[in-house]
Amino acid sequence: MIAPHGAPHIAPHPRADRRALAIVAHVDHGKTTLVDALLRQCGTFRVGQHVEDCVMDSGELERERGITILAKNTAIRYRDTVINIVDTPGHRDFGSEVERILTMVEGVLLLVDAAEGPLPQTRFVLKKALEQGKRPIVLINKIDRGDARPLEVEEEIHDLFLSLATRDDHLEFPVLYGSGRIGYASYDPAAVSGDLRPLLDTILERVPPPFVGDAPFKLIVANIDYSDYLGRLAVGRIFSGRITRATELAAVRPDGTTVQKGRVGKIYLFEGIQRVEVADASAGDIVVLSGFPQIEIGQTILDLADPTPLEGISVDEPTLSMELRVNDSPMSGLSGKYLTSRHLLERLEKELERNVGLRMERTPDADSFLILGRGELSLAILAETMRREGFEFSLGRPQVILRKGDDGATLEPFEELVIDCGEEFTGAVIAAIGERRGELQHLGRHGDRTRMEFTIPSRGLLGFRTEFLTLTKGTGLLNHLFDRYGPHKGSLPNRKRGAMVAKEGGDVTAYALDQLGDRGLFFVKPADRVYAGQVVGEQVKDGDLVIQACRKKHLTNMRASTADIAVKLQPPRDMTIESAIEWINDDELVEVAPAAIRIRKRILDHTKRKSAEDKS
Repeated sequence: MIAPHGAPHIAPHPRADRRALAIVAHVDHGKTTLVDALLRQCGTFRVGQHVEDCVMDSGELERERGITILAKNTAIRYRDTVINIVDTPGHRDFGSEVERILTMVEGVLLLVDAAEGPLPQTRFVLKKALEQGKRPIVLINKIDRGDARPLEVEEEIHDLFLSLATRDDHLEFPVLYGSGRIGYASYDPAAVSGDLRPLLDTILERVPPPFVGDAPFKLIVANIDYSDYLGRLAVGRIFSGRITRATELAAVRPDGTTVQKGRVGKIYLFEGIQRVEVADASAGDIVVLSGFPQIEIGQTILDLADPTPLEGISVDEPTLSMELRVNDSPMSGLSGKYLTSRHLLERLEKELERNVGLRMERTPDADSFLILGRGELSLAILAETMRREGFEFSLGRPQVILRKGDDGATLEPFEELVIDCGEEFTGAVIAAIGERRGELQHLGRHGDRTRMEFTIPSRGLLGFRTEFLTLTKGTGLLNHLFDRYGPHKGSLPNRKRGAMVAKEGGDVTAYALDQLGDRGLFFVKPADRVYAGQVVGEQVKDGDLVIQACRKKHLTNMRASTADIAVKLQPPRDMTIESAIEWINDDELVEVAPAAIRIRKRILDHTKRKSAEDKS
């Protein structure tokens, strides 16, 4: 706190027993696996303790999908120094998690796959780190892979730094080689064993310690947590001062507005994967505080002796929007607990408090909301989370967010697209992306695969992933990242295959599906209940096909010898929320309920739908 009257002020000095860094990388380059190895080798777990792999991915969806969705804090102790570590998401849709977490650290550990090399998200996270003046350390990970090419990847990393650096010291960074899965790091690219001490020593040497003095207390809130006993919890790094229980502080917005005043309740520090309650904390510590029930991300908790807030957390603007509306289908309410617009609004407002990468807009329709985000995955994750919480709703097709240029021209978002695939698929992939207004920028070899780089309108990527996997027989890798806003490219081709729509409601029969089996693929199976206007499959031709999916076999008193042979049907296509919102057109909705995910037409009645099409 403030130095007592008459006491000499203490000049800021480094706190040598603390370091803080974020681990950043492209998706699936090994961040969480490396954190596992650091926790084990620093003695976080007791001997014989059973610990799951990827222990930091604690969420149900994170474990199912094998990706990090939310940034999480941990801390290890090495040579009498506490190293605070933040494990960040690698997927581009969760880039806002990386942007706000960087406010808590002085350095970043950039992981790059020894085979794949730098990819779009690698550029994104490194650019954000350099813009905020964070000291980088590079670890070329997975050098134990059979197709590893660490020396080539190191050259690509140097080229990446050269393209992003704005100061000379940005080009001064150590490069280590290792394997997070095996648990070793070395300055020798040929190393095949060892431990992570070279990496830990480099962190202590290269990541600057926080500076502390006698300035009043200030902490910027970078994350929000919740406790059933303590309410909302603020997570952030103390930039100055010292704090004890019951200290009187205030929460202030970046514009200087005081939100609330209060007393600090509990104070926690991170220790391994646990939180440890402490009586006090000081500058350089990453802490969890209770006592501020209205706190939000980006606000500063401070001593009113110096009410000037720290600079707020800024994140890139969303590029995609999706309608979320009340479910009004005939099957509404069969499995969901929260159905009304009031329930949806309260849940979305709660999400916005924690997720700084999302926005919400009201529409003229009281039962409809617009959710704005970075990409389809972030919107699908929100929808899947709400579904598992008992919410029921409908989703529209994602739409890109357009802007107006200085000259009044319409601008749309463009993506940097990187594709790795076998050479035999390159022609088909280039042709498909060309149809979507994509332009090839670079083509080269990476081992036995071809790497292609494109710029493409974000609209061109909506619904492309499924087609891409078909073109490459499931072996292609597709990564993309927002690049810029550019001139609108005009109309793009729509879905090439039409929908099979149920004409009337009832229970689906095997007889009906067998009769229509040559028309396409189905999303339903015998005995499923459907309603009129529900999309039950994808037909092989363009345009919609209205079918009788519930037709029953008529009984007669005469039977052929083959009449009762069992019907053999193709298994239905299992639609997830993500694949469903990729598939639908503008006149369709995805019905999301705890017990089912269905696709439907916006206008359910076939006659009214036909009339609306004729008018348009």
